[in-house]
Amino acid sequence: MNGLKTNNAPHIGVVVPHFIFGAISFFIVAIMLVFSSSSLLEVYFNTKLIAITHMAILGWATMIIFGALYQLIPVVFETALFSEKLAKVTFWMAAFSVLFLSYSFWVASFTMLLPYASVCMFISLLFFVINVLLSYRKSEIKNMSSKFVIAAIIWLLLTELLGTLIALNFKFNFFSEAHIHYLKIHATIGLIGWFLLLIVGVGSTLIPMFLISHQLNFKKLKASFYLINGGLLGIAINWFLINNSILTGICWLLVASGVLFFVSFIFDSYKKRMRKKLDVGMQYSLLAIVSVLLPIIISSVLIVGSNVEFQLLSRIVVFYGFSIIFGFITTLILGQTYKTLPFIVWLEKYKKLVGKTKTPLPRELYSEKIASIQFYLYLGFIIIMPIGILSNNLLLLKIGSIMLLLVTILYNINVFKIILHNVKPIKNE
Repeated sequence: MNGLKTNNAPHIGVVVPHFIFGAISFFIVAIMLVFSSSSLLEVYFNTKLIAITHMAILGWATMIIFGALYQLIPVVFETALFSEKLAKVTFWMAAFSVLFLSYSFWVASFTMLLPYASVCMFISLLFFVINVLLSYRKSEIKNMSSKFVIAAIIWLLLTELLGTLIALNFKFNFFSEAHIHYLKIHATIGLIGWFLLLIVGVGSTLIPMFLISHQLNFKKLKASFYLINGGLLGIAINWFLINNSILTGICWLLVASGVLFFVSFIFDSYKKRMRKKLDVGMQYSLLAIVSVLLPIIISSVLIVGSNVEFQLLSRIVVFYGFSIIFGFITTLILGQTYKTLPFIVWLEKYKKLVGKTKTPLPRELYSEKIASIQFYLYLGFIIIMPIGILSNNLLLLKIGSIMLLLVTILYNINVFKIILHNVKPIKNE
């Protein structure tokens, strides 16, 4: 934990609201899935599924990442956040925009509500991007992890810009291609450019730190950076201007190779770790790293399987999205919540008491029993749901959705247990 530099850390009031909103959004996602499980069996661009996806991506995953990144900027950039006030404004605007945007999709209000919701979302994300870029500008050390974060920030801005244009196109109709064509680009640069690059950048710092690993080969991270960015840039240009299937395959191989370099880096970190026993946070994190291989396999099937029957293709696409959002992103966030949030709260509550009295460990701020039950329920969820999607079985989807609902309830219990923790110092004898 000493690697989490605290000298320049922002006030806890900047970070914690993101975890609260993210946890509640995670619960809302589960509720939406319970009441609309059948949408997973329809075409992948149906309104309910798009609403669930945006609630999961923006309300749950991105909000947690924003909060965590504000805390981690002193670690990755080795400088303080540019503006805590701007971060607070960004939070409230993003929170409103997420709910507004998801509701617009849920009720299929593409011309009345969606354009305005999308513009609000774009402005809030633009505020975040400006804050991070100005923070990076103050940094004197430009390490590999910080380059991943900055690249991810730029891809986030491009993702939201394209998403806003797609939303405005419903009202003003200025695009030459069908919406689904641009939606494919929007989803790809968002999932790979924003989430994958950010997770690689932050994960390559945090995971070795938590495992206490040394003497790692950082050349693998450099290769990962250029391969993922180069491949994604090629895919985006190709889909916008050329649309050549062979070029798509080549670029996808570059992205996949970059991911494998990152996985190899984490595997080296695991082998060289000094901390042999893995807590629930690291179990989640390493499960997520293994799970990232699944989208690579599925995407290769989608690239070469252009002649697959449409209904089966649609289920594979849904499975692909599920494997990224829940198999990889959510799994990693669940793990890192138990590594970062307890320390953030512990630091605020006990930093003035260190050395004066005995203090609990950060992991004692939450219930490990609840976290363990949550882990196994989540493991069951990510096994059952893909089977239900691929076999077109609504019953399995209902069971999986209920399991996710239980996971979100347990997760919220632990998150609020951490945040509402009362100081309990024990006097030294």
